[in-house]
Amino acid sequence: MNNISCSLGIDTSNYKTSVAIVSSEGEILCNSQKYLQVKKGERGLRQSDALFQHVMNLPGQLEEAFHSLPAAYAVNCIAVSTRPRPIEGSYMPVFNGGICVARSISAALNIPLVEVSHQEGHIEAVKYFSDMKALDRLICFHFSGGTTEALLVDKDMIEIAGGTKDISFGQVLDRIGVSLGMEFPCGEEMDNMKMVSVQEKNNLLPPIKVIDGYINLSGIETKAQRLIQEGTTDRDALVSMTFDRLGNAITDMCCQLHEKYEINDFLFAGGVSSSRRIRNRINRLQGMYNICFGSAELSTDNAVGVALLGGRKIWR
Repeated sequence: MNNISCSLGIDTSNYKTSVAIVSSEGEILCNSQKYLQVKKGERGLRQSDALFQHVMNLPGQLEEAFHSLPAAYAVNCIAVSTRPRPIEGSYMPVFNGGICVARSISAALNIPLVEVSHQEGHIEAVKYFSDMKALDRLICFHFSGGTTEALLVDKDMIEIAGGTKDISFGQVLDRIGVSLGMEFPCGEEMDNMKMVSVQEKNNLLPPIKVIDGYINLSGIETKAQRLIQEGTTDRDALVSMTFDRLGNAITDMCCQLHEKYEINDFLFAGGVSSSRRIRNRINRLQGMYNICFGSAELSTDNAVGVALLGGRKIWR
């Protein structure tokens, strides 16, 4: 009896070490995710510090992955994210941790090595398990700690169609959260805070203007920091105002990109997309457009999509 083919995926983003194994039948046999440690009060990690933590995390996570492999399954492919995005010049040193380990495993087991981008992995993780799996053309929003982009996905081509021109949604949330005394990354804690209903006319943060699918976010972060320093605004209210502004910007982006590309299908990937507040706001567009969110577990950084992309190269 032949073993069921599996693909091992490794993703070493700036804030999480991820290892996954998926089978050719679409089963997720392992989805190991470990956040990197950030000191309280700091808003990120230096690349060298992040790389060191990945190197320390990967052996234990790989042991977990291979121990989770049933007897009837065999890893015959390894895939790794080697850069942030699938464009020329995209590079971050932090991905070298995963690359070195993946190359070593590939050589030791004599199995193919497939290189993909972190962003492609994000998209595949949510698209593969969604109702949009079979679609060739759609808009995919990638909202993560460092990325806010609208991507036109047309078969195997990915083109930036909109997004931020300065900081990302994740950076807005993290910077505000850290200033409020939260642990980095702050998105999940902010998402679970008490929701306060704030009327549009009473929102103290400036509206985020959307022009041809693009936005600037530094203004809302600057205003929020000023309100925090003044100490006159309730924490729960400020967080609710922030999510309201972000949600409104995303819905405006959907409307503009629909008109520009004549596309009704919108897929959401990335950790910020797992926010229930963001999802509640965007779901109001259901009926006008086809809105699809990945599971919360697969919307955050993970290696499932990376593994699937690697497997697709050899399972065809």
